[in-house]
Amino acid sequence: MTNFTRGQKGKLADLGLNGPFAVTLDIVSGSMEVDVSCFGVDAAGKLSDDRYMVFFNQKSAPDNAITVDLNGPRSTFQVDLSRLPASIDKLVFTAATEQGSMRALGNSSMALGQAATFAFTGNDFQDEKAVIIGELYRRDGSWRFGAVGQGFAGGLAALLKHFGGSEAAQSSPAPVPVPAPAAPPAANKISLSKIRLEKRGDKISLDKRDSGGYGRIRVNLNWNQNASQGQAPASKLDTGFLGKLFNKPAGRAGGIDLDIGCLFEMSNGAKSAVQALGNSWGAYDRPPYIHLEGDDRTGSVSSGENIFINGTHFDQIKRVLVYAFIYEGVPNWAATDGVVTIEIPGQPTVEVRLDSDSQHAMCAIAMLENHGGNLQVTKLVEYFGGQGKITAHQAMDERYNFGLNWKAGRKD
Repeated sequence: MTNFTRGQKGKLADLGLNGPFAVTLDIVSGSMEVDVSCFGVDAAGKLSDDRYMVFFNQKSAPDNAITVDLNGPRSTFQVDLSRLPASIDKLVFTAATEQGSMRALGNSSMALGQAATFAFTGNDFQDEKAVIIGELYRRDGSWRFGAVGQGFAGGLAALLKHFGGSEAAQSSPAPVPVPAPAAPPAANKISLSKIRLEKRGDKISLDKRDSGGYGRIRVNLNWNQNASQGQAPASKLDTGFLGKLFNKPAGRAGGIDLDIGCLFEMSNGAKSAVQALGNSWGAYDRPPYIHLEGDDRTGSVSSGENIFINGTHFDQIKRVLVYAFIYEGVPNWAATDGVVTIEIPGQPTVEVRLDSDSQHAMCAIAMLENHGGNLQVTKLVEYFGGQGKITAHQAMDERYNFGLNWKAGRKD
């Protein structure tokens, strides 16, 4: 692997990168929240097509030329340069924060597949809120990599302005205009908003953008490494869930198995659960229009676990209670630094963190409700444990009045 220093450049072909590859950003920021982005700009260095900015609210570019998987401090961009149009001359990878400055960063890096890496730390910066880390650019008919490491005074909004993009205004819908002669379509505006529900009971209501409903809603459960909290004792790092927290995938034996699931109630009164326990996976294209993508038994899936809700049929759904539970292992929620993100096309990302300490096996995370056709999200983060013949599932069910009949189950 070639180790680049600030200002160093090199041809991708000389690095053996002749096809699609991953660009991995490991940003060690402690408790400071950092957002990473990739700006696809033209020969003038401008974001002439907003579709080629890839970040938390837009995770792919046209034809999947660029996609991103955000997993706590590690962000993995999959790049296929052959799918980029000729108008995209450069891919610029950045990191930004609104909470502090880049001088607070720990030992961070940018890697191009297994071929090259560029290391940087907070010692390289002053009070800048953003950094242009590196770039892939065309020169004389070939693609090259440049290690930049340049601090930038503003945050993500300032970066967007620097590259010529336009930010979507956060305002009430405008009145319907008087019909006028057709004009060229305006460029899309990028929403940098990300809504974090801070306290239990906090709510956000999201209006539908059109009559087609909410589209494909993704509810993702993931676990974020937090370097500022230190590491667990070595004996706990070898296997399973805690191994996952510190990037050490392991087999099932002796590990902790954390699952996402949900209780749901349809508008016609039908109620049930979608979860791996009992192999109740649900369905996306038919009732209940809720589908659990899979079950990570090993702790090795970087994208966590996902529930997909068919928002086109949201009118048939009354409410969905999203929860997580520890199927195997000793409960230790304090070690997970868990986060649930709710992604809805055309809407700000909604984030709910599992920020309370508990030894109970079950956590009710968030309630998604249909209020007059609008989707309302409420932060719950309430923990439940079994007692006597009452299981944790049943205790949570009774708390939120679903009225299901529970019996012992297992996963195959």
